[in-house]
Amino acid sequence: MILPFATADLPVDLEIARDQDLALKIKQNGNGPPPLIPNLPFGPDDHGHDGEAEPHTPVHNSLLGMLLFLGTDVMFFAALIGAFLVFRLGSMDWPPVNQPRLPVVVTGVNTAILLASGYTMYRSWRAIRADDQRGLIRALTLTALLGATFLTVQGSEWVRLVGFGLTISSSVYGAIFYTLIGCHAAHVLGAVIWLSAVMIMARQNRFDAKRHTAVQLCSMYWILVVALWPILYVLVYLN
Repeated sequence: MILPFATADLPVDLEIARDQDLALKIKQNGNGPPPLIPNLPFGPDDHGHDGEAEPHTPVHNSLLGMLLFLGTDVMFFAALIGAFLVFRLGSMDWPPVNQPRLPVVVTGVNTAILLASGYTMYRSWRAIRADDQRGLIRALTLTALLGATFLTVQGSEWVRLVGFGLTISSSVYGAIFYTLIGCHAAHVLGAVIWLSAVMIMARQNRFDAKRHTAVQLCSMYWILVVALWPILYVLVYLN
C-alpha cells in the first residue's frame, strides 16, 4: 500500500519521518513567542525614533488658534479689498471730482513709521529668545510708541478729510475708504492695546527664553497688521 503523500524517490518510512519532524517544528514554534531576530533597528521598547533625531515638540494650542485667526483675518481683508476693486474698476472717475484727494505724502511717511514698528517688534521677539529682558522691554516700548504715532497721524488726517467733506455718507468713495482703512485702524488699535498688556507683563519678568508664548502671539498679530498696510496704501492712496 502506497501512502498518498509519499514520493517516488523516498521510502515510505523516511517520508513519514520527515513529515513528523516538520510537524514537530511547526508545533514548537506555534506554541511560543517568535524568536527574536538580532540586528533589527526596532524592538519592544522602540517608539518610532531612530536615535538620530529628537522627537518633534507638539504645537501649542494657542499657536494653532492664532494661525486660524490670522487666516480668517486675511480672508476678511481679502473680501474688503475685492469690494474696493469692484467699485474702483467700475467707476469712470476715481476719486470723484467733488471729493477731496487723500494725503499721499503724509500717509507715506506714516507707512514708514508702521513698517519700522514691524522691525522693532521682530527685535522684541529676538530679544526674549535670547533671554534679554531689557532688550525685550525696550523693543516693546518702542513698538507701542510707533503704533500709537501711526494712529495719531492717521486720526488727524481723517479729521481733515471729514472737514473737507469726505464722509461715509458723502459717496461710495468715502464709504469704501472709511470701511477699509477704518477696519485696519481698528486692528492697529487692538494690537497697541494687546502690546501694552504684554509690555506690562514683561516689566513683571513674566517671560524668559522658554516661556514667551504671549510675546510670540502678539508678534504674529502685529506683523500681520504691518504687512497689510502697504497693500492698502498702494491700492487706496496711490490709485
